[in-house]
Amino acid sequence: MPMIELATGPTVHYVRRGEGEPLLLIQGMSGNHLAWGEPFLGELERDFDIVAYDHRGVGHSSPVTGPFTITELADDAAALIEALGWPSAHVVGISMGGMVAQELALRHPDRIRTLTLGCTYCGGEGSALASNQVSTKLAEAMLSGDPDRAIATAYEVNVSSGYGADRSAYATFYEMATALPTAVPVIMLQLQAIQEHDTLDRLGEIRAPTLVIHGTVDEMLPYANAVLIASRIPNAHLETLEDVGHMFWWEQPQRSAAAIRALVERSREATPRLA
Repeated sequence: MPMIELATGPTVHYVRRGEGEPLLLIQGMSGNHLAWGEPFLGELERDFDIVAYDHRGVGHSSPVTGPFTITELADDAAALIEALGWPSAHVVGISMGGMVAQELALRHPDRIRTLTLGCTYCGGEGSALASNQVSTKLAEAMLSGDPDRAIATAYEVNVSSGYGADRSAYATFYEMATALPTAVPVIMLQLQAIQEHDTLDRLGEIRAPTLVIHGTVDEMLPYANAVLIASRIPNAHLETLEDVGHMFWWEQPQRSAAAIRALVERSREATPRLA
């Protein structure tokens, strides 16, 4: 398994595939490298040298010994880019990973070629986390001691009702979720970091070409977050996915990858191409 000890402390596991310009994928709360799904990775690897990694405490990466912040996770991402020998990379962050990507773009702007923020949240006035109803449903399922119930509930709130009706799609999700589960205490630490996240008043400082992509029926982080984020980042492009849930890259992998490719093409037209 490819592992890198980062200058920030943790040793992280990653997978690498494809050819082209470098692309770093940053997963969300509880997610690991498997959570990107083969259809989405297969679409991207035709155009990019992709690295998907496990956050500290997740998957095959080193355990966590205490609380951490979104800022620290962003510094991990910057350290990984450096350790890979990339001067910079296209960055895609979803959900909590989108929060990490925001801080990465703010703290390490020279590391970012383009920025894709998917189904994410910036904190501050006007932003919104999951409703109390959804949060309670998830918490009860996770603490029930029944892993099948926890996975089924997670699936229900992370995809649209139309996509969720496909039992074969659930089988793929179940296989992913059971292959490398994240410990509940780590998820709680991630949730704590999310609750402290606030970039609202700094988003205007982001200068990287930015795509904001979000499904309109997202129960985990409502679509209104995308509208707010896109309004704050100069020249950001908002890609709205009608009737799509939180895990938009699972529901619409081809369109999601196409939106990322389009962002990169627009950035090439504006700046000289990097090796």
